[in-house]
Amino acid sequence: MLEHAVCCSRRLSSRIETPPGIWVYWLCDGRADVSPVQNVSLGGVFLDTPTASPIDSRVEIHFYVQEGQIRTEGIVRHVAPGHGLGLKFTAIKESDRPNFIWLMDRLRSRSQEAVSQSALFPTPSAGLAWS
Repeated sequence: MLEHAVCCSRRLSSRIETPPGIWVYWLCDGRADVSPVQNVSLGGVFLDTPTASPIDSRVEIHFYVQEGQIRTEGIVRHVAPGHGLGLKFTAIKESDRPNFIWLMDRLRSRSQEAVSQSALFPTPSAGLAWS
């Protein structure tokens, strides 16, 4: 009998890849920057930026999205030098929480549409025989 090792993720919520156009203004260690968002989850965000910051640095994050103002606080949890920063949310302004939920709903529905489309139009890499 074959046994497969099951690897459990520490992540409480799954990441959602973001479409082009999702940006944040962020402040860390006295520096301000604007960066595109690579992916987001209920627990944090990964920014596409060449700027590095030390692990555990405090960060203010302001989303530029159609849902409206979303202001969060976080800490640096992952640094990919030259590629980006993984930030863990520590707080979301209470008045901005509905906007954050609407953003996540929009991104989730977009992500599910992409999965549905790929199921309708499989590619050769999907393991199907093409004649």
